[in-house]
Amino acid sequence: MTDDAAIAAFHRRCRDGLLAARAARGEWRGRLSSSALSTAVAAFALRYDPDPACQRAAARGLDWLGKTILADGSWGDTPSSPGNLSTTLLALAALSAGEAVAAHRPLVERAEGWVRGQLGSTAPAALAAAVLSCYGADRTFSVPILTVLALSGRLGEAPACWRQVPALPVELAALPRRCFTLVGLPVVSYALPALIAMGWVRHRLGPSPRLPWRGPCGRLALRRLVHLQPLSGGFLEAAPLTAFVAMSLAASGGAPAVVLERCKGFLLATQRPDGSWPIDTDLATWVTTLAVQGLGEDLPQADRDGLRDWLLAQQFRQTHPFTGAAPGGWAWTDLPGGVPDADDTAGALLALHRLGGTGPSQRPVAEAGLTWLLDLANRDGGIPTFCRGWGRLPFDRSTAEITAHALRAFVLWEPAASAPLRARLRRATAAGLEYLRRVQRPDGAWVPLWFGHQSAPEHGNPVVGTARVLAALSEVLPSAAPAGTGWVRAAVDWLVAAQGADGGWGGDRGLAASAEETALAVRALTPWTAVRDRAAAGVDWLVAHPEALDRPAPIGLYFSSLWYAQDLYPRLFTCEALRAWRAAVRR
Repeated sequence: MTDDAAIAAFHRRCRDGLLAARAARGEWRGRLSSSALSTAVAAFALRYDPDPACQRAAARGLDWLGKTILADGSWGDTPSSPGNLSTTLLALAALSAGEAVAAHRPLVERAEGWVRGQLGSTAPAALAAAVLSCYGADRTFSVPILTVLALSGRLGEAPACWRQVPALPVELAALPRRCFTLVGLPVVSYALPALIAMGWVRHRLGPSPRLPWRGPCGRLALRRLVHLQPLSGGFLEAAPLTAFVAMSLAASGGAPAVVLERCKGFLLATQRPDGSWPIDTDLATWVTTLAVQGLGEDLPQADRDGLRDWLLAQQFRQTHPFTGAAPGGWAWTDLPGGVPDADDTAGALLALHRLGGTGPSQRPVAEAGLTWLLDLANRDGGIPTFCRGWGRLPFDRSTAEITAHALRAFVLWEPAASAPLRARLRRATAAGLEYLRRVQRPDGAWVPLWFGHQSAPEHGNPVVGTARVLAALSEVLPSAAPAGTGWVRAAVDWLVAAQGADGGWGGDRGLAASAEETALAVRALTPWTAVRDRAAAGVDWLVAHPEALDRPAPIGLYFSSLWYAQDLYPRLFTCEALRAWRAAVRR
């Protein structure tokens, strides 16, 4: 076992690196990995604008794609990801559209060869069938991909090519928001801009029968798009969604000019010097709350008031224009394209408590956040990401890791809450625990929605899911509840069994270890004294692999299963794990 002095020295190194990564106002922003998918769609959208700045940006994006193509002719979501069909098709479309094909013909031929190897053909029908099969009934991402393929000519000649693209009911976006649960939208709750833009371009360019109400309702929905768009121009602060909207409106015409100008401004402002775009601008609120938790008492006292004020300023005080979310929540970023969600709201509440935000002036803020989470809970007792029960699509369903995160906030804030709220928190905690017990896999694990592993079965990451739930249970369950209690013991046993022979953890049994997954597992197992030796072996792995701190793994899952790596995750998770470990050893 590594000696205490070596562990302390490594902890200091990790902590000092994290403190040095702060941004101008004391918060953390980090850096998301560059994305071939984002770069392809953004470059494709900008080519519609004759502005020389847009043309140069598009060319630089295509050049970046040329430099990052994999040896087999494909592209993955990150430069360290294996190739996948969706990203490769979008890159192929961007490189082969219009005049671009002449400059990039060798790349196009290599990518076409990879697609033929996967599908046996690059014919329009084969491409459309493959894309639709990837996403099933959820049209949130399949229709945008097919729209890019149609606009690039990859699905054949217009207007017949549009028969391969399912028509989205743009007129539904004109309905009052309260009707969305009833009509069964074919896209998830965050994707209204895509529903509007993709529905409109399909209506304008496609050969389908002209429904008499679709035109007027579509124009009404386009006017609504003006109010849905943040001032930054970036829908969800994300290049793909913004670019999907921009290209559709530019190709179809009739869209408000202000929407296209804002989209253009956002895409130009968020392109990186190397020509690429990330999947989202940043996760500033999320990584800042993780840093506050990970640093704990190591966070300098002089910085606490500023961080608390920064977090308080990020709470939404009005109904959100994009999703209609009630006031009280936090988004993943402080930028205007963020949308309030449960994970970041729970994280902000935990961070505010640690920063000393429990006084009378901060209590109303906390109670508003707690109420927002309580109102979001689904009937099954679990907590979804954005909206309560819009439908069966993934991001509107309850998920274990977010539910566990919310339960931590409920239990921590309950003593300071008013009596009526305290009663609601207790009921919600009991319902949430029952939900976690009910959705646990028979082998004891939980699979998260927002994290995955590219080499795991079905790309799940049960190590991250189980670790995050177990870490929460150590705080939420009554202190008298032993680790050997039924379902909790099964989770502990599963996580122990998933440990590699070298002491580290990957995303599932038998996968290579990473700093992120090992640190999360150490943090989860440390409170359970019966298996603390396994946590000790994980600490040994972390100390023996300092290079892993600078090698972020693409374990993050964005919307529609898009992978990303966050450069702060290794230090964030390792700091929290080592702090918890050292505190347990001292006790």
